[in-house]
Amino acid sequence: MRPRTGLLRFSLFALALTLAIPARAAADESPSRKDVQMVAPALDKYTQDRLLGDVWKRPGLSRRDRSVVTLAALIGRNQDDRAVGSPEACARPWREAGGDFGDHHPSGVYSGWANAMAAVVVTKDVFAERNIGPDRLPAASPALLPLNEAAEADRAKRVGDQFGAMFPGVVQYTTDVLFRDLWLRPHLAPRDRSLVTISALIANGQVAQLTGHIPIGMNNGLTQPEIAEAITHLAFYVGWPNVFSAMPVAKEVFEKRAR
Repeated sequence: MRPRTGLLRFSLFALALTLAIPARAAADESPSRKDVQMVAPALDKYTQDRLLGDVWKRPGLSRRDRSVVTLAALIGRNQDDRAVGSPEACARPWREAGGDFGDHHPSGVYSGWANAMAAVVVTKDVFAERNIGPDRLPAASPALLPLNEAAEADRAKRVGDQFGAMFPGVVQYTTDVLFRDLWLRPHLAPRDRSLVTISALIANGQVAQLTGHIPIGMNNGLTQPEIAEAITHLAFYVGWPNVFSAMPVAKEVFEKRAR
């Protein structure tokens, strides 16, 4: 059966128009719910019935934890609050978790400095709306949490033995910046840092790193059901393919830990 000429022409025109729109200009367009209903009524129904009416109300994670997971995914994918598809769905995580998220733990080192800097632009406006000034933000150089010297020595040795000869700079910064500084900042609990990190890794498709970070998260107090629920939540924000890539890795970690 030959495709209808008019539909084919429209599809090609729409594709050309999409490719011609600069990415930043497209991101600056924030659709209202009416806009979504005019273009994709099924998307609006799924947003209202499933995302806001179901997912955000599931009992497996607190609303604060869901906000943290969502923020980590948005920052990790370099998407601001307009990129989720519904003003209601986007505004909630920024406003609920923004006051607790001034540390932006994984943004620079787990998602890249550019993503962290892009997040600053939106977060600045949210902080201004909530009257959060510099005096209420984490100190740049706070007193750090105690370090588990034995666990850190074991981690450093394993990474050093594997990569130290060829990548000494990365190995050194991993120790000095990541595990002996960033992970010890007191303004987010280690459990929350793990939740952020796991979410950012899945958002970026870096599922191989979950073999190390899921056990760290569970050692820091995350439970297997909480991690599973975070992955469920992420399906709606980072897409089913990223989640289905993450699940076999997480499943293997869970099974190995249970043995």
